[in-house]
Amino acid sequence: MSKRGYAASKKLLTGLIGAPIAHSASPAMHERAAEALGLRGHYQLIEVAGADAAGLRMMLEGVRRLGFAGVNVTYPYKEAVVPLLDALAPGAASMGAVNTVVVRDGRLTGHNTDTTGFARAVMPLLASSGNAVAVIGAGGVGKAIAFALASLKVADIRILDSEPARAEKLVALLASRGARVAASVEDALEGATGLVNGTPVGMLPNRDTPVPVGLLRADLWVADAVYSPLITPLLAAAREKGARIMTGRELAIYQAADAFELFTGLAPSTEIMGEAFDAVMAARSAAYQAA
Repeated sequence: MSKRGYAASKKLLTGLIGAPIAHSASPAMHERAAEALGLRGHYQLIEVAGADAAGLRMMLEGVRRLGFAGVNVTYPYKEAVVPLLDALAPGAASMGAVNTVVVRDGRLTGHNTDTTGFARAVMPLLASSGNAVAVIGAGGVGKAIAFALASLKVADIRILDSEPARAEKLVALLASRGARVAASVEDALEGATGLVNGTPVGMLPNRDTPVPVGLLRADLWVADAVYSPLITPLLAAAREKGARIMTGRELAIYQAADAFELFTGLAPSTEIMGEAFDAVMAARSAAYQAA
């Protein structure tokens, strides 16, 4: 769809389903990107905790009927929405997790831009390090991260989850793409060159770390999918050890940009989305310091 065609149509309505999501920077990023393209955009937070399949189906039916171009989906519903959609893009189907639902002609199609977004974000770290990465968490985000690493030809992906069966399922989905289940945190990090947290551990108000600080090393790059706070307890500890770190900023921006393009057919400015993200984080930091 052309920019003129989209701008001349009804308001661009998109949103986010999940809980908790009051901290999300997505509204600012998507609305600012739409404005820069001359669109009248509104991004609605749809926060419903504890929804079962019937509740999710009801929300998705509202998305279908109320004129949404699409919605993002976040914790804890990235896997739960999969059987409720009309179709899945190949990437989302292969991993069984969705973070973006596009509405076209009354049909809901699931995509996963966490995978494409993380691949774009992590490439600089992979280019200058070895090829063994530990992934903590095998849920929706962890799946996307593992598939992104596999797409970048990482030869040794160690998956660790508090539920071993979930880690085993993810390794099975990755088939022969260099993934294995780690028996422990120590096993996951033995000889690893990179570590990624794909769990909500460390997201405010939680102040825990998914990895014991004593296991972090200066020769290990550390990335976190969490961006609230930007410097999580894990990243703070890794930085103190002298490790290179990657915050959740790049993943947040790139996954949002890829989702926006799926919603509209238009490529947004990642620079503008980044400015919007930074403004949200700066305001949040100021409010926290004033409290």
